[in-house]
Formats: sequence, C-alpha cells, structure tokens
Amino acid sequence: MKQYEYLAKQTLASYGIPIPPGKVVDNPDQARKAVEEIGPAALKAQVLVGGRGKAGGIRFASTPSEAAQLAQQMIGMDLKGYTVERLYAEAKLDIDQELYISVTTDRNTKEPLVMASRAGGMEIEDVSDDQIVRRYVDPRVGVEPYFGREMASALGLDGTIFKEFADLVVKLYRIYQEKDAELVEINPLTVVHGHLVAADARLNIDDSALFRHPEIERIEEGSDLERKVHEIGLAYVELDGDIAVMANGAGMAMATLDAIQYFGGKPANFLDAGGGASVEPTAQALGVLVSMHPKVIFVNIFGGITRCDDVARAILQVKQTVGIPVPLVVRLVGTNEAEGVKLLADAGIAAYSEMAEAAEQAVKLAGEGR
Repeated sequence: MKQYEYLAKQTLASYGIPIPPGKVVDNPDQARKAVEEIGPAALKAQVLVGGRGKAGGIRFASTPSEAAQLAQQMIGMDLKGYTVERLYAEAKLDIDQELYISVTTDRNTKEPLVMASRAGGMEIEDVSDDQIVRRYVDPRVGVEPYFGREMASALGLDGTIFKEFADLVVKLYRIYQEKDAELVEINPLTVVHGHLVAADARLNIDDSALFRHPEIERIEEGSDLERKVHEIGLAYVELDGDIAVMANGAGMAMATLDAIQYFGGKPANFLDAGGGASVEPTAQALGVLVSMHPKVIFVNIFGGITRCDDVARAILQVKQTVGIPVPLVVRLVGTNEAEGVKLLADAGIAAYSEMAEAAEQAVKLAGEGR
C-alpha cells in the first residue's frame, strides 16, 4: 500500500529525519493560510503517481494570494488519471545539492537492499550504475552505524553531511523494518544550508503486514481510470507511456507491452479484457482508453473464449457513440475472426493478423503524433 507524500514524511519525522515545514490543504483558503505561516511554498498534488512535477502537479507560490489562486487551479484537476483532492503546501527550499537514498527488497536475492546516489532528483533507473552505491543487508544483523558510515564514504561525503547521512541510513532501515515496508525512498534528499533535508518521500507498506499496523492510514489505491475499469470487472494497471493497450488475457496483455517496448514505444496501461467479456464491458473498457487521450490505441485479440466479432462490435459501438479521435490499431485472430475482420473492414478499419506487425505500426503512429 502506497502512502501519500505527507504521510510518508510524517513517518520520516517521527524517526528524527528532517523534513521541511508543511501543511495539508484541501481548499484555496487553507493554502493561503499555509503560505502566511510558512512563507513561499511548493504546492504539491497528493496523488499516488510519479512524475507530478512534469505533469503540473507541483507549483510554487511566493505569496498567500498566489497560493490561493494556484490551489483553485490544482484542486480537482486530473493528474495522470488521478483527481487531485488535496495539496501539501511545503516551505520552498534553498537547495545546494540533491542526493538519492532508498531501502527496498531485492526480489532476486530476497534481501534488503540500500541504494544511494549523488544524482538525486532523477528516477534511479535513469542513473548510470557507476553513480549508484548498493549495499545488501543481512536481516539477522540489520543496519548498524558502521554500515551508514561505509555508504557515506562510498559516496564521497565528508564533514557534517557525512555524519548526517550515516545516521539517516540507520533510521531509514528502521522504518523499512519496523513498518514492514516494501520501499522507503527519499528523492531528492537535499542539502540545505549544510544539512540534510528530505524534500520528497515515498513509503510503500507490504499489504500482507497491514494487520500489524493499525496506526497506518489505509488508502484506496488506483487512479480514477483504474477504479472505473475494475468496476466493469476487468483488470487494469496504469503505466506512463502514450500507447493505450487492450488485450485478452494477462499473458497476451504482457506480451503486447513487451512488443510495444521492443519496437521502441511506451505502453500507457495494462488492460486485460479476457475471460469472455461481452460486447458491453469491452466497449466500456475501450471508452476508458479513449478518455486517456493517448497517442494511439492498440487492441490485440487472440480469440478463444473471447470472440473476435464481439470485440469488433465493441469497437464499432465506441466509434459510433463517443468516437475514437486517435489512431486505432487492431489485431484480430481466433474465434469468429472472419466475422470480426469483416465488421471492421465495412467500417473502414483494417485488422492485422500478426502481433509484431501491429505493434510496430502502433509505435510508428505514436511517434508521428508526438
């Protein structure tokens, strides 16, 4: 279970990790009062999704009136499929340096892993390996002060920052262990006036351990789009690309994502429309993909229980009712394939028979639309 940033920071603070002054606000008047108290601030949308800054989910207010105006614009906005219901008004920092640190579980080795880098503020996947310090933890021993000092030394830190970082590593591992966390991350971990401050934070708790933590606020995960598709009875996970995907069966959906990435594209979601879904739920799910405003929609069906003609009727229903304003790539093979292909052809929609060819075309069209 993911925690909102402000909740993650409350946990950090309870373990003695410095955080900037901040207040949760859910209306413009509260935002105005928050900036009156803490001064110039960053207004951060509290949604369980990454990349908020690039999507307009983090804005800066220099005055109380500006904070109220920005809050008016931000509260209720759609941010990557999530409706912003509250903001975190946090004091603007005078940052000298940005670092990265996290504690997670390596699924391959099944051991706790501490990672740190002097390249903070970036996704850790985008940082070159030679800039990342990785240390595995023996859970029977845990993280003692020497462990933190070794990591600080490996990063080339010195002076006050060396001592504070070494101490922070120990505290962060305590959070990971005591809260049954899957991930504790500070990115960026900033240097402000010679001291470390957690400028952002993520805390993901193991769902199976929640019964041990009545103090942790339960959060309903998933974007508005995810909840809509789940209500239809289909499986959906939101991703960060621009090619919307619908396939039948989890294996087919994953293969579709792999094919898109193989040809250099980025899938926007995982949507499994398998299990013999009828025309109406399939049309509803496709309508959700249209509402995502992707560059391309790729429907990949290998019909078994799912009938190709039902999928074709669902596509035509959406086209005739809400419209499909972006390029649509369809691959139809299997049960009632001929009927499905003919229905689409009569409506001017071509259907591919090879997944690779269809995926390559979807990526090509997405590139043309960028």
